[in-house]
Amino acid sequence: MRVLLIDDHPLILAALQTVIQGLGEDVQVLGADSAAQARETLKARQDFDLVLLDLNLGDASGFDVLEEFRSQYPSLPVVVISASDRASDVIRAIDQGAMGFIPKRTGNDVLAQALKLVMSGGIYVPPMSLGSDVAPEPEPVAALAVTDAAPGNPRMNQVQALASQAGYQTTAGLESLQLTPRQTDVLALLLQGKPNKIIARELGVSVETIKDHVAAVLKALGVSSRTQAVLAVGQMVQRQPSAAFTTFR
Repeated sequence: MRVLLIDDHPLILAALQTVIQGLGEDVQVLGADSAAQARETLKARQDFDLVLLDLNLGDASGFDVLEEFRSQYPSLPVVVISASDRASDVIRAIDQGAMGFIPKRTGNDVLAQALKLVMSGGIYVPPMSLGSDVAPEPEPVAALAVTDAAPGNPRMNQVQALASQAGYQTTAGLESLQLTPRQTDVLALLLQGKPNKIIARELGVSVETIKDHVAAVLKALGVSSRTQAVLAVGQMVQRQPSAAFTTFR
């Protein structure tokens, strides 16, 4: 796995490079200390598997760089890694296409799990309180994890596994949404961050049909965006630490 790490603080850049390279013998990390250097690096090399992006860069806004990279390199996963862990920053980053948000205070084990999750097609978000910029203490596992479906309703089990997120604990279940089987299919793929075109292709229906299903799912959840749907489902599912990071596709 080849990773581009963008951070303008030399000590943090060096420390993160060491940590990430220690995740496996096949991990190679190239550092960039500015948005300008990162742009030049990506122009020169097209073989990166992942970008880790700090929000506070000296020559550009991390959010602007995130939007730029998602537009220019749509198949390249970008994960925000930041000293901030405010819920508003997490939501904004995911809204702009980040495949994850990792606070720099995150432990090495969770960092490794988060990167594996993103590389397997999942979306990592840290534990947080919606509607508040005060983050809870970090817990060992917190993510939207892609796992094998258990017996029963495969798609509903997949949705529950995708939505299992440490830090949330409520009594309402996904069954209360009363989604149709097709809407449940759409929700499972939506939680993996897949756009409407890809969902339509995988389910063998038109994009317009998927738009209708997504609208119905958002209405059932009482939210207005995909990011809010991800977070809302995370709150609805019982806390199931063992479900996350169990089996990666």
